[in-house]
Amino acid sequence: MKILGIETSCDETSAAVVENGVHILSNVVASQVDLHQKYGGVVPEVASRKHVELLIPTVKEALEQANCTLDDIDAVAVINRPGLIGSLIVGVAGAKAIALARGLPLVGVHHLEAHIYANFLAFPDPRFPFVCLIVSGGHSDIVYATDHGEYEMMARTRDDAAGECFDKCARVMGLDYPGGPIIDRLARAGNPGAVHFPRAKVGDGLDFSFSGLKTAVIRFVQDPENRMPLRDVAASLQEAVVDVLVENTLRAAEIKRADRIVLAGGVAANSRLRAEMEKCGSKRGIDVKYPPPDLCTDNAAMAAGAGRFRLAKFGPDDLTMDAYATEPLGQAPVDRP
Repeated sequence: MKILGIETSCDETSAAVVENGVHILSNVVASQVDLHQKYGGVVPEVASRKHVELLIPTVKEALEQANCTLDDIDAVAVINRPGLIGSLIVGVAGAKAIALARGLPLVGVHHLEAHIYANFLAFPDPRFPFVCLIVSGGHSDIVYATDHGEYEMMARTRDDAAGECFDKCARVMGLDYPGGPIIDRLARAGNPGAVHFPRAKVGDGLDFSFSGLKTAVIRFVQDPENRMPLRDVAASLQEAVVDVLVENTLRAAEIKRADRIVLAGGVAANSRLRAEMEKCGSKRGIDVKYPPPDLCTDNAAMAAGAGRFRLAKFGPDDLTMDAYATEPLGQAPVDRP
């Protein structure tokens, strides 16, 4: 079964063709990074208008790279929640048009679920159950997955997400957008113990909070008495983020007695996070997996992969399917007034 995936939840216009939920035939991503770089972040209205321009050419390119046409496609999967509502609407409208014109099943996919399924593309049969850390510019969540489409949310961020913290701190440090990958590169030559930035704990739970860390970094950088090399500031910031992500995820695995952890989302490409999670997981007999960097960031292959499993278990959505800016993972979309 060949699934056409479409992803427009933020600032990446992406289309992909995935076979049987695990084999990537194409995965085209039209990035808008250069467009938003001068603003230091994504401008929603600009992003949605760019999606309108790029969606059809991106779908055509994905079909060409997969050496197929719409006649070979068996279903259309699209990210329809959560995300920037204007951007989501463009992708959903395009997916609906293709599904209607070709009489194909339509599947709406939750953005976080798609990130989880990036691991299925990298490792075709990750066994359930497992604990998944989903960490990106908009999310920092710990999910316990027991089967396809069955998730327990164990933790989320109370304020800033980890990737958002990286990007905002990078802006104050005078670095380009997106800041996360640049901080990762700088930190490799820096001293992670140069500054002890705070590690926030939210009571006795597993939730994250990065707003205090962001404020501490901004104040440190703006203090004229601090003349520390940026590489040391970057390494210290990264260490503070990674420490909390690893500690809370391992605690979640201990609570569930899980022997598998998977990483997902854009920050899952961070080299320090990968290394520390693997090292600490190995000491506890926990297998740690993560997708390659190109499958960590937003892409349509993960939408198509997740869509294949959702279609098999829950069946197709109808053409009244809508786009939603917010939606908890594991909760089916409900009608809004």
